[in-house]
Amino acid sequence: MDLFGIYKYRFPYLYELEFQVNQLKNSLLYNWRSDKNFLERKFRIKQGYNFDINNPKTLNEVIQWLKINERYDFHTICADKYRVRDYLSKHFSEEFFIPILFHTENYKDIELKKLPNEPFIIKTNHDSGHYLIVRRKEEFDWKKVKLDFKYWMKKNYFYNEREWQYKNIKPCVIAEKLLICKNGRIPNDYKIHCINGIVEFIYVASDREGENKRCIYDRNWNPLFFTWAAKGKNASSVRGEEQLPPPTLTKMISFAEIIAIDFPKYVRVDFYDVDGKLYFGEITQHHGGGFDQIRPFEFDKYYGSLIKI
Repeated sequence: MDLFGIYKYRFPYLYELEFQVNQLKNSLLYNWRSDKNFLERKFRIKQGYNFDINNPKTLNEVIQWLKINERYDFHTICADKYRVRDYLSKHFSEEFFIPILFHTENYKDIELKKLPNEPFIIKTNHDSGHYLIVRRKEEFDWKKVKLDFKYWMKKNYFYNEREWQYKNIKPCVIAEKLLICKNGRIPNDYKIHCINGIVEFIYVASDREGENKRCIYDRNWNPLFFTWAAKGKNASSVRGEEQLPPPTLTKMISFAEIIAIDFPKYVRVDFYDVDGKLYFGEITQHHGGGFDQIRPFEFDKYYGSLIKI
């Protein structure tokens, strides 16, 4: 943590000042732009080429088209990490979901005595990336954590990448039971990518408390040698050791394709396998916002060609 980071926790008004400055900067530089203009500009910076919003050819281009042209109320529910359970309960039983141990709409409720007495992951429901893995709650300074959540809850993730489904989510904080395998590690994250309602490839994130390596496989668990990662990351720094197929792979594929019925062009559905028990993770409608690079580029073009606009 840098010096400012230390002092903003000691003097919370500095945190408020930082937040307000960032809000003002974003408003002046980005938020006034139309969605189309914003996406075209950011896509050019992140992907290195222009795209035609009306004639997308690559998968990342199609994702931009989807962000503009497919906006339905249920998309907001599916992006909400808390309320998505109600949406999916028509298809799946309660044991499919990770138990929620704590829930609040007020960041002030985040206190040591109110939090679970077992390992958990605490996160916001309305965005991506704001979470904390907690194995022993006594090891954390909850005054600092509470302050972080105060401002995380104020952020509207829609403006980051113009993913409309995040715009109208009512923010809250949830703590889910931390899934732990028999070996003491948290399970791999299986990100199932469906195109035209069919599972096309599976992106496996392993060592999620360490280097967070990734491998990609087709639905039959044959390795696919491409990466889908942020600009600047090379394949050797991303791809990890090859993984064995999880015991629940058949269920993952079946369940993902049930969910994909409501997302006929593209959707990503995440699962965890804990020693042979399947858990739902989340629904992601636009992987990486369509700004992460698929390399080699031919894979981006191939998967994009499968989707008819």
